[in-house]
Amino acid sequence: QVQLVESGGGSVQPGGSLRLSCAASGRTLSTLSMNSYVMGWFRQAPGKEREFVAAVSRFGVTTYYSDSVKGRFTISRDIAKNTVYLQMNSLKPEDTAVYYCAALISGSVPRRASEYNYWGQGTQVTVSS
Repeated sequence: QVQLVESGGGSVQPGGSLRLSCAASGRTLSTLSMNSYVMGWFRQAPGKEREFVAAVSRFGVTTYYSDSVKGRFTISRDIAKNTVYLQMNSLKPEDTAVYYCAALISGSVPRRASEYNYWGQGTQVTVSS
């Protein structure tokens, strides 16, 4: 079992930056096995479906981004700390949403939320002037 806890959300003006963190823990999680998890970030705005934002493959080999955040957001992972980050720059009002961290063990990197096994509770990001 894996538990995910997000932090780092808040309110920021357009053009600002935030860094989200997702700390993973669990009885079966070890430094070695953390490498085996695909880690992803999703977001959900009011009245909208949960959408893919970014993901990093097993062993941190490859990163993936939605077109709407490519070039502005960066996903990274610190295996030693069992933590995944989402650096968000040049934030826009349309980035306002609850951001969720997700994980699964897979050789591929899915973009559908339904394919992820583990979820955090979410952290609110609000971009407004």
